[in-house]
Amino acid sequence: MFTDRTDAGRRLADAVEDRDVEADIVLAIPRGGLPVGRVVADRLGVPLDVVSARKIGAPGNREFAIGAVASDGTVWLNEPAIDEFGVADAYVADQIDRQREAARAAVERYRRDRPPLELRGKRVVVVDDGTATGATAIACVRAIRNAGADRVVVATPVSPPDTVERLSAEADRVICVVTPPYFSAVGQFYESFEQVPDERARAYLTANEE
Repeated sequence: MFTDRTDAGRRLADAVEDRDVEADIVLAIPRGGLPVGRVVADRLGVPLDVVSARKIGAPGNREFAIGAVASDGTVWLNEPAIDEFGVADAYVADQIDRQREAARAAVERYRRDRPPLELRGKRVVVVDDGTATGATAIACVRAIRNAGADRVVVATPVSPPDTVERLSAEADRVICVVTPPYFSAVGQFYESFEQVPDERARAYLTANEE
């Protein structure tokens, strides 16, 4: 159990340090990933920025991810699930457009007028407050690779083992503090798992700037 996202960030930073991860940039998935990413970035002594992707939910069950799309349009689709549920191509195409715009708007909302960090040739650590299906994290990893990053590590406080395996096929390395076999939601592993307001999220992003 993590006390809150800051506690999770400390324990995740410990795990990252223990594995001698070298990084140039930490990218947090907003909003919940920002307080965790702030701690990790500060521990590593590197800048913090955001990377955003939005889940594509199944028709009639939006919580079940059949894919995800990042702000740059990078897409990951769960093709077996799409086939199993008979999801129409038109629905998938419409959701890709909608969720891409939502992810792009999120980046602009948190970054405001700050230019994005250059990722080409960089070693990037992607941080979230937990990964359930891994859909958004996979889309983010693919977007970061498309931006020219040299190495991508996913770091998360909690994730089920099958999701860690799925992420390991996409990232160069996956670091997870706990991998419980019984997993229903990220929030069940936090004593406090309140929503992070936009203003506080932006404050995490700009903390420690000169």
